[in-house]
Amino acid sequence: MKVINLSEHPSLVSQYLAEMRHTELQKDPLRFRRNLERLGEIMAYELSRTLDYRTEAVRTPLGVDADCRVIADKVVLATIFRAGVPFHQGFLRYFDNAENAFVSAYRKYKEKENFDVLIEYLASPRLEGKTLVICDPMLATGASMELSYRALLTKGTPAKLHIASVIASQKAVDYMNSVMPEDATLWVGVIDPEINSHSYIVPGLGDAGDLAYGVKE
Repeated sequence: MKVINLSEHPSLVSQYLAEMRHTELQKDPLRFRRNLERLGEIMAYELSRTLDYRTEAVRTPLGVDADCRVIADKVVLATIFRAGVPFHQGFLRYFDNAENAFVSAYRKYKEKENFDVLIEYLASPRLEGKTLVICDPMLATGASMELSYRALLTKGTPAKLHIASVIASQKAVDYMNSVMPEDATLWVGVIDPEINSHSYIVPGLGDAGDLAYGVKE
């Protein structure tokens, strides 16, 4: 699996990540959601450079055709509820003609530090031969991402697979490398070194879903 870590070269990604990690700035959920969208937009642009294109003649107001290059891939943007929604929206702002898929994957705790990941909802178009982009801002263990991908495979096998996250732990990156197709690509804003006993990324930023939409019961 190819890993593209955008933090290897300082950019606006670094600025937005700093704001998202900052405990005071996190108190503004609107700003937090917008930064998730911004990172989705930046990743969408970077990802677009790896897609296939075809040439199409476009008639201009001057009555002359211009040879333009347009995306040939049939893109499907998939997101994992709930933190993935604003991140997904950033991708959708750029891939505005993409199809969309939605997966509900969540941790069900059996004990304080022991949980299973459950899939409760899936809505997706057919994926056969298409380019699938799965968006989830926090990649802590990789378990939710793997189960979501397996669930999406019930709708067909995509020709290309891209996984997009804002922050991933090194453990999750290693796990993704062991369970995902060899030709898949992982796009990540930054890779943090570890996860704690609750399987939260450290230093991370906390619970992205709670920061975006409020604390859940």
